[in-house]
Amino acid sequence: MAFQQGPPQGEYIRVRLPRGREMLGIVEETLGGSRFRVTGVDGITRICRVPGSLKRDVWVQLGDVVLFEPWEIEPKEKGDIIFRYTGAQVNVLRKRGLLK
Repeated sequence: MAFQQGPPQGEYIRVRLPRGREMLGIVEETLGGSRFRVTGVDGITRICRVPGSLKRDVWVQLGDVVLFEPWEIEPKEKGDIIFRYTGAQVNVLRKRGLLK
């Protein structure tokens, strides 16, 4: 029996895309206390946190591709992680040209 990576052939994958101020980023370092160092597609590294309402739903690890929203007060320094992408979703983002 062979195991298949990603969805079965012909199946459509739904991918959440960035809306408004949301951005894509890659987790570079875990800092503890649900905080992570994330490098966005704009090249700026921010300290992002997982808000309390999402702590049990979003499990983030080193190297994950995440969707985050920069804070209004310090947009180039801090942000909130909203969503974590799976491997198949990352492949779709790369095919669409949203992620390098």
